[in-house]
Amino acid sequence: MVKRKFTPVQANRTLPLVRRIVADILEKAGEIREARKRPVRTDDARDHMASLEAQLGELMGELEQIGCSYKDWGYSYGLVDFPGQIDGEDVLLCWRTDEPRVEWFHPIETGFAGRRRIPPALLGDQPQQQSAE
Repeated sequence: MVKRKFTPVQANRTLPLVRRIVADILEKAGEIREARKRPVRTDDARDHMASLEAQLGELMGELEQIGCSYKDWGYSYGLVDFPGQIDGEDVLLCWRTDEPRVEWFHPIETGFAGRRRIPPALLGDQPQQQSAE
């Protein structure tokens, strides 16, 4: 299956939807964490946990349908990668919930530790040239 490749501008256009889904993922993960702290394991509690886990899986599936993937398995902050290409190299455009927009990328093999800023021209941040009058 060929994954969609995003330009930085396209990734930022999808960010409002991605942001809402990630907020829901973090909320569900928090509910799961709290449910696991409870010592009583009744059938209702197990059913509730299964429901929460299914809901979390559905939210992950929503991100996959958009074409991006969730990467913060500790669920402490949301981290999402968007497949893309910069200077002919396949990369992952990278966004965290504490960032206002997608402004970072990293080579596929380096992960988050290898993050670099996306060139401003690819973000659509280039100042427009004024026409001569």
